[in-house]
Amino acid sequence: MATPKKPALGKGLNDIMANKGAGLGALLKGGTPTNSDISEIELNLIDVNPYQPRTEFDEDALNELTASIKQYGIIQPITLRKLDNGRYQIISGERRCRASKMAGLTRVPAYVRTADDQAMLELALVENIQRKDLDAIEIAISFQRLIDECGITQENLGDRVGKQRSTVTNYLRLLKLPDEIKLGLRKQLITMGHAKALLGIDDLNDQNFLFERILNEGLSVRETEEAAAEMKSPEKKKAGRSKRNADDTYKALEDSLNSFFNSKVKFSRTDKGNGKIVIAFKNDQDLERIISLFDKLKSL
Repeated sequence: MATPKKPALGKGLNDIMANKGAGLGALLKGGTPTNSDISEIELNLIDVNPYQPRTEFDEDALNELTASIKQYGIIQPITLRKLDNGRYQIISGERRCRASKMAGLTRVPAYVRTADDQAMLELALVENIQRKDLDAIEIAISFQRLIDECGITQENLGDRVGKQRSTVTNYLRLLKLPDEIKLGLRKQLITMGHAKALLGIDDLNDQNFLFERILNEGLSVRETEEAAAEMKSPEKKKAGRSKRNADDTYKALEDSLNSFFNSKVKFSRTDKGNGKIVIAFKNDQDLERIISLFDKLKSL
């Protein structure tokens, strides 16, 4: 793949310099960037940031960025930390770095910073929270790391990341959810609204039960909130647990029938006590096999 012509690099930078207020320099240096702030750094001298809060990169989005860089060059310079050995470490812009390599570039425009490890961690976390499309759990983890590793209080965190204190609190509360639910949030199986409703339930078993209902029944946020409120009512909570115990019993019976008939058995029962058992068969021979099992039962 041919390396794009150098003018494409400058073309992208001209675009960003026309809008000084949007530059990363304002965040990192307290002022707007100028052309003298930007250096062109060899990609083979750049190492990834070990403090990068993003753990996964969307392949389709990365391919789209690669195509954009091939056509327009780098629009937003990356930010690097200069190391003592002459190499550089990414503070922010790993996705742009990856896409630049995929696009065939050998150099990228960059702001070069000097920062110790703690300052670097804070810069990376704050920049990613503000500028990247992290999932809710990644944002929550980033907030918690700013508190634990950078010594920022929860009260001051909102000001540092440009978010309201209540927003920060809501994200941090997500880390109290069971791992299965956190994974569901990361995979976008549920929304922040669902997660907030689940956080209103104290019992972990109840949380997991309602989470399964959201997945299986496609509950909306409003329906989840209503179900969570019912679970907090002592009478309804007791009735709900009784129903779940009954459901567990019927599920065990269904599994036992599946094993006995070596076929898919569907067991359903209404609240009134009536129901049905449906035994699936693949063909006439399979049906005869199941009938023979009934004949054996009759002879017992």
